[in-house]
Amino acid sequence: MFQQFLLVAAAHFLALLSPGPDFFVVARMSIAAGWRPATGACLGIALANGLFIGLAFGGVSVFRPDSSLFLLIQLAGCGYLLYLGGLFIGHAGGSSLATVANNGASRGLNRATWWRGLGMGFLSGMLNPKNALFYVSLASLLGAQTGPGWKLIYGVWMFSVVLLWDLVVALAIGNGALRERFSRGLPWLERITGAILILLALLVLTSMALGS
Repeated sequence: MFQQFLLVAAAHFLALLSPGPDFFVVARMSIAAGWRPATGACLGIALANGLFIGLAFGGVSVFRPDSSLFLLIQLAGCGYLLYLGGLFIGHAGGSSLATVANNGASRGLNRATWWRGLGMGFLSGMLNPKNALFYVSLASLLGAQTGPGWKLIYGVWMFSVVLLWDLVVALAIGNGALRERFSRGLPWLERITGAILILLALLVLTSMALGS
């Protein structure tokens, strides 16, 4: 179980490193309004992720592991992670932070407050379909054999990592040198993320095939 936790935790963390809508909300706000309002966006994004985590991990427990519905959920989760992994590898290096630096003051972000950042972050996290699909996929892959205690550990860990990572982004993204270094390493981070997600899905599919 601990090895499974390490693999899922690694996949989750590496997925965070690849910039998406939530990342750019934090980055733009940090550049345009400063790190303090951006921390509100960080908390809002973490709360939205926490809501998805709670719903995903709470919902899976109602399915019997031998039911057709549960099997379909696991297959769909594997399919999504394979798709996401292929997307990361195929589009590695396609994300750009240049628009963040150039357009950071757009949309009135230079006047953003902490509470506005909280609202923007929460909406960004809730309206990002990748968040819901990703957590449902992970929850379905863990299966019904994962007890409530481990689900709580997974949930607390993922919420904390999302919040801490976004706070690091908010504090560091305004530094031009750090932003440039991150941009250079981004393609490899995306490739590694894709490989981990694909590996996770293949391991689950293998386990399902051997158990059938």
